[in-house]
Amino acid sequence: MRKKIVAGNWKMNNDLGQTEALLSKLLKKMPETETEVMVAPAFTNLRMAFDTLIQSPVEVIAQNMHFAENGAYTGEISADMLKSVGIQTVILGHSERRAYFNETDETLAKKVDTALEHDMTVMFCFGEELEDRKGDNHFKVVESQLEKALFHLKAAAWKNIILAYEPVWAIGTGETATPEQAQEMHKFIRKTVAEKYSDKVADGVSILYGGSVKPQNAKEIFSQPDVDGGLIGGASLKAKDFVAIVEAI
Repeated sequence: MRKKIVAGNWKMNNDLGQTEALLSKLLKKMPETETEVMVAPAFTNLRMAFDTLIQSPVEVIAQNMHFAENGAYTGEISADMLKSVGIQTVILGHSERRAYFNETDETLAKKVDTALEHDMTVMFCFGEELEDRKGDNHFKVVESQLEKALFHLKAAAWKNIILAYEPVWAIGTGETATPEQAQEMHKFIRKTVAEKYSDKVADGVSILYGGSVKPQNAKEIFSQPDVDGGLIGGASLKAKDFVAIVEAI
């Protein structure tokens, strides 16, 4: 049975004190749930967050990592560095990384390989721009992103892959894909994985929706048969809203 997952991507928000305060609120409000709950604070707060949540079911994950083991990559973070502070899961390919830091599918394939070589779980993000959807190219764009970054993997590697579909036009804009649009794309993604690998692999991979999920729309989006949870941005910065989204699944 596929895992249900709700992950909060905090992006470049919250200093140490703000992170401590948010984690404290989450610990007080988080319900008992079979859903896997994850939060991704800034690099500087990962160890503190890990120590704070170590006795809770909430997993601390990273927002990014480099593909190299070490070396002259000023400002970058390696897989070993993440693992040394307790991190086992990393977000790769977020649309903001692609847009602002020029990450390509080829670069992301190298990052995926490095993470998997270190026995980490990868939450792989992908999705189309507004012009792609308006031009009716959204399926081709998504298929291409999957093929270039992930389809070189062996089937066994997919047990450590989480997919996160994020229509770029719905991130931080207040726009949200309708539940029907989300389901249509998630179904297509699962079919695409099945055609490359097998129904077993496709049926086993969790596909999250990321794109302005809020307490008001979470239940309807999560009720779609191929939507296995969400990668939450802005709403994850408010404990009450994030917990409401967790409860909606």
